[in-house]
Amino acid sequence: MNAQLFAQEIPTTEIPNIPAEETPESIVIPATEILQEVNEREVDSTKNDTIKVPKEVLTDIVEYYGEDYVYIDNLNSKIYLYNKAYLIYGDVRIDAGEIILDYATNEVYARGIDSTGAYTQRPVFTQGPNVVEPDSIKFNYDTEQAIVYNSRGEESGFKYIAEKTKKINDSVIFLRNVKFTTSRDIENPDYYFYTRKAKFVPKKKIVTGLTNMYIADVPTPIGLPFAYFPLTDDRTSGFILPTFGENSSRGFFFQNGGYYLALSEYFDLTLLGDYYTNGSYALRTESSYAVKYKFSGNLNLRYENIITEERGFPDFAQSTIYNIQWSHSQDQKSSPNSRFNAQVNFGSSEYFRQSVNIVNNSSVLNNQLSSSVSYSKTFEGEPQINTSAAINLQQNTQTQQINMSLPNVTANISRIFPFAPKTGVKKGIIDNINLQYDVTAQNRINTTDSLFFTAEMFDDALIGVQHRIPISTNFKVLDYLSASASTTFTETWTFTTFEQRYDETANDGDGGVVTDTVNGFDRYSTYNFSASLGTTVYGSFNFGDDKKIQKLRHVMRPSVSYSVNPGFEQYYDEYTIPATADPDLNDEIVQYSRFLGTLNGAPGRVYSSNVGLALSNTFEAKIRDSDTTALEPKKVILLNNLNFTTSYNLAGDSLQWSQLNVRGAIPIIPKLDINFSGELDPYALDNNNQKIDVFNIDNGGSLFRLNRANVSLNYSFSSKDFEGKSEEDEREDNQTFRNGGRQDDLFGDTTDRFRGDDYGDDDEEKTVTNKDWYNYKIPWDLRLAYTITYNNTARQDEISSQSLMFSSNLELSPRWKVGFSSGYDFKNKGVTQTNFRFQRDLESWKMSFNWTPIGSVNTSWYFFVGIKSSILSDIKYDQRREPDQGL
Repeated sequence: MNAQLFAQEIPTTEIPNIPAEETPESIVIPATEILQEVNEREVDSTKNDTIKVPKEVLTDIVEYYGEDYVYIDNLNSKIYLYNKAYLIYGDVRIDAGEIILDYATNEVYARGIDSTGAYTQRPVFTQGPNVVEPDSIKFNYDTEQAIVYNSRGEESGFKYIAEKTKKINDSVIFLRNVKFTTSRDIENPDYYFYTRKAKFVPKKKIVTGLTNMYIADVPTPIGLPFAYFPLTDDRTSGFILPTFGENSSRGFFFQNGGYYLALSEYFDLTLLGDYYTNGSYALRTESSYAVKYKFSGNLNLRYENIITEERGFPDFAQSTIYNIQWSHSQDQKSSPNSRFNAQVNFGSSEYFRQSVNIVNNSSVLNNQLSSSVSYSKTFEGEPQINTSAAINLQQNTQTQQINMSLPNVTANISRIFPFAPKTGVKKGIIDNINLQYDVTAQNRINTTDSLFFTAEMFDDALIGVQHRIPISTNFKVLDYLSASASTTFTETWTFTTFEQRYDETANDGDGGVVTDTVNGFDRYSTYNFSASLGTTVYGSFNFGDDKKIQKLRHVMRPSVSYSVNPGFEQYYDEYTIPATADPDLNDEIVQYSRFLGTLNGAPGRVYSSNVGLALSNTFEAKIRDSDTTALEPKKVILLNNLNFTTSYNLAGDSLQWSQLNVRGAIPIIPKLDINFSGELDPYALDNNNQKIDVFNIDNGGSLFRLNRANVSLNYSFSSKDFEGKSEEDEREDNQTFRNGGRQDDLFGDTTDRFRGDDYGDDDEEKTVTNKDWYNYKIPWDLRLAYTITYNNTARQDEISSQSLMFSSNLELSPRWKVGFSSGYDFKNKGVTQTNFRFQRDLESWKMSFNWTPIGSVNTSWYFFVGIKSSILSDIKYDQRREPDQGL
């Protein structure tokens, strides 16, 4: 037995004291030199390792999943994922039925699953916002390049399917044998553009080689040697292709060509033009703008130079017309105390009748155009002050008369109760005394269409200012009667008056009245007084809860009023018209007011004292509800607001009673009321049909003589009424309404030429499957308007007007929509303007046909077919028969 022993000396824990070497002197080194020496040592090449560390290719975490299995083949450096598999690396995600990851070459191959003859779980390649759905894909994580087979994708509304796709990087993709379309069904598109080579830059553009258009897989002659499709989610500027055609009187033309400018995210600008070979042309500018939470609006300017026939022919004529439309609305939240609004529709009176490019024929029937631009400002406080400045314009397109207020300035102070208690409720006459103050200043211009925008339009301008201080109070009488009293002081200023005199030398010595215009400040003051007393009387009759009609209720609101207007003769002068040579005639003295013809007119000269009588009636019934589960009876209005009004002039010496006015409404069914009105005269007529101071009943007639009567009704209903849904009016901003017409389509409706029809781009609600049965609920609507007027003021005993207007829209199928508008004039025995509309949704395309076969002004038709997608809106065909302006 051998043994070996080893020993080791345990080191001491004490630190030996090693004396420092002595130096002859101490050296201080600056810190900058130490840092410089360290930097020099770091850059010393002899100190660095020459062996480079290989760069990691997969610089991010790879996530992968397979529902059936995840098989890792370490021998071949591959990972197999099967069934509902996905792989995530950075911003790249691949979903497929089968995925193979080769981590030796850093490549991924993905494909679908082919089972029972069906190819399912196609790969979906997602990188950032870009999504591609191919049959199979090969992707390299090292170069980030990919080769895709039968890829499908969508970009800015464009859908494409390519036989082979090569992804170079994030911004460039090359495609081979590609189909581009906007059709919803990418597998069987109803149309597409085919090209053999294309370059695709996401979010920017698609550039192709030779491109042909196919419809239902049939090639068409439509082709281009190359094509460029801009891709962007924002609006972009670009050309608008015109429509070509021929007109019998103006020659060949192109219409609606121009340029669209996307100036900013807040507003845009569209420039359009028409040109005819005979020299006629039209220019249009359309702009829309909007700033969120502040304001929005649109502006349309139209100018046309119209030439009829050829120069030198007797029928040659040339005219210029224009139209201005501006709509501006301000968000109330942007400035609660100030508001600016504009609704302008102004132009040549003949614009809608003579325009060379008017599609909306119903606008021709509009006789009144109105415009208003206003700004209002409120100054908060006690009392509150409201101010406004406006420009108002009324234009009659038949008479070509224009009435304009430029400007119209108003200001008023809110109601003040000087004697109201500091706390509590105002009671009695004194507490309820209140007063206001308002002032209105106008510069009114009456001119004609031909003189507008000329210096002559200001020749007859009238300027006036009117101050008003109304004072009123209200109180109770015997707890059941409501009484009120008021008086108004009015101060009127004018800067022009008109003096009248008789001049014997006028009219070539025959003599006559001469009116002299006097420029300068002048004024007059007036006042009046009025009082009223009214109450409400309820009457009811119970039939019993077991009856169908359980209760009748009659509500009466009688009132009596009194008003007095003094005569202001101090503002009247007189002149004398001398008698002729006949000595039996006396000189004629004529009284006049120099304020006659001014803006606010002359004050009243005749004293008047009137007593007014009014009675309002409402008849209601409570009937047993047909719904047996209802707990309360149903309330039905039988007669709504049957009103009677008349007055008696205490100061008159004859014909003291005024006409008895009757007005009311009879509800028939929901949304259908028969409105009626009439004028009953108590006085008789003489043999010359002039009213005399004899009651009609004393002249052998009835108590009242019917002077005038009117009955009208408006009714609209639709299939939504039977479904318990409310029908919202979606026509508030149609072109007919903006042109001054009706909001509905009773005058006809014309399709917007820029939309083609009412179907939106790829409207999902219009999608139809084989399971849809449409014939049992066909959407429809119907509108009716009837009016009849009776006139007997001078024993005419005639129907002065009677007409029926109607319109209807019907969806025969989810993609077929038809509509019509027409009417009949019973007085003139003729059909009014008639309009037929046909619209067809062709999935990716839209088609519409609008026909006006009967019209009081013109007849025309318009056909349109084009692609719905806005990016391809220039691919269209439209043809029209323009209205014959000679008829």
